[in-house]
Order: sequence, then structure tokens, then C-alpha cells
Amino acid sequence: MAAHLVSCLRSAPLTFLWLAVLLATTIAQHLMSPADLDRVLGARSTNLEHLTHDPIHVLWTSLFWIDGAFWLPWAVAFCIFHVPAERWLGSWRWLLVGASAHIIATFVSQGVLGLAIHEGVRSADMIHVQDVGVSYFFAGVVGVLTYRIARPWRWIYLAGVFIYYAVPVITDLSFTNIGHLSAALIGLAWYPITRGRGEAWDPVASARRLRERWTRGRQRVTD
Repeated sequence: MAAHLVSCLRSAPLTFLWLAVLLATTIAQHLMSPADLDRVLGARSTNLEHLTHDPIHVLWTSLFWIDGAFWLPWAVAFCIFHVPAERWLGSWRWLLVGASAHIIATFVSQGVLGLAIHEGVRSADMIHVQDVGVSYFFAGVVGVLTYRIARPWRWIYLAGVFIYYAVPVITDLSFTNIGHLSAALIGLAWYPITRGRGEAWDPVASARRLRERWTRGRQRVTD
């Protein structure tokens, strides 16, 4: 059991290390007063003010805080999407995809917000908006995972990605929704990096193998 756990951790080391840091910062959030929490998250927000004066700092530190302070749902999501993506692409390719989505989508979304402020559609106070979290990185990885899935299931997955990220842009044209869709599209644009990364995953074939394994296990128990 311990060997299996170690093997699992080694298969996606950056993902699990990131989860450990997020757990620590999430616990810290719960121990802070509301005023201290606003100050800490505000200092790490990728808003227009900080992107203008200290972009590298906020783009880096914003990745280690979860807006809303709920760690477990993100831990589950990381295991479903980040872990297989890091195993498939390798740690550095996975990091390149996610980081590029995080950085580019941040500038796209904040650029749209800046334009809205300039046109008077949004308040000038929005340059200080609180914006931290892992969701743009996550959306980029969700996008690139499209190429991990065998056809025709790939198209079903891709339809789900577009529904999840495009519909909110249509129903609520906010800078965060634009950022999420942009990040997913950036992930899709990384198709060249996925070439030669092994055979695509067929969910039906995997389900068939699991059923056969379960059937053999039952037969051994019966015998």
C-alpha cells in the first residue's frame, strides 16, 4: 500500500506538491481574520494595479491561494485532470501548458476589464479587484487533455469543455468567464506538444478491461 502511494505521488510530483501548498494556504486562510485575509489575498491578486507594477510577483503567488478557501473540491479536480495530464505530458510540458494558460488568460481577462473601465462600463475601482486562484491554469490543462482521449469520445469531451467554459461567457460576460474560456482555448492550442505522447485513452476499452478484471476476481473467489 505504501509503495503504491509513493508510486502515485512520483507519477505527478508537481501536482501533488502544489496540492500540499494549497492545503497549507487554505488552512492559513481559515485561521486569519477577514481583514487579514482581504489584505493577504489583495496583495496577491492579478488585478490591473498589480499587473502594471509587479506582474511577476502576483502571477506567481496567486497560484498558491484558493479564492473561497475550499480545498477538497479542488483536490478532487486535480486528481481527475492534473494528475493524468502530468503523467501523460511529463511535468515540464504540463507546467508549460498550465503556466501559459494562466499568464495569457490573466492578461486577456484583465485587458478586457481595462477596456470596459476605459469605456465607462465598469467602475474604475475594479483595477483593485481581488483575483487569485488556480482556475486559469486548470482550464488550460482541461483543454489540452482533449488530445489524450481517443476518438470519437474526444468530441464528446470537447463539447463538454466548450459548454462549461463558453456558455458562461454568453450568459454572463465577466472578465473571469472570458479568462476561463481563453485559458481553455490556449490549452487546445498546445496540440503540437501532445504528439508522440503515447496512445490515446479509450474510456470504453478501459471500462471493458476493468469489467474483465472484476469478473476474473469474482471467479477466483468462487473457486
